[in-house]
Amino acid sequence: MEKTCSFCGNKSFKSASVQYVYRQDNQFLVVNNVPCEQCDHCGEQYFEAGVLKKIEAEFKGIYQAGKPARKQITVPLEEFAEIG
Repeated sequence: MEKTCSFCGNKSFKSASVQYVYRQDNQFLVVNNVPCEQCDHCGEQYFEAGVLKKIEAEFKGIYQAGKPARKQITVPLEEFAEIG
């Protein structure tokens, strides 16, 4: 079966490694070099279920089991209504 992009209808994809941001409630995990298939036209990314399950397990390990993350970052947060 030929793949078709759900967003633009393109049929051409490439393998890529991308940054993936996993979010649950107000907690985030940023994962670098995540393998995916990426649409050549619009850039939409498609991930295998096993890859996403691995990321979810890592998130739970860090936030629920206290596993130390490789690196911590600080991200600024603004409310849109307060931006001048």
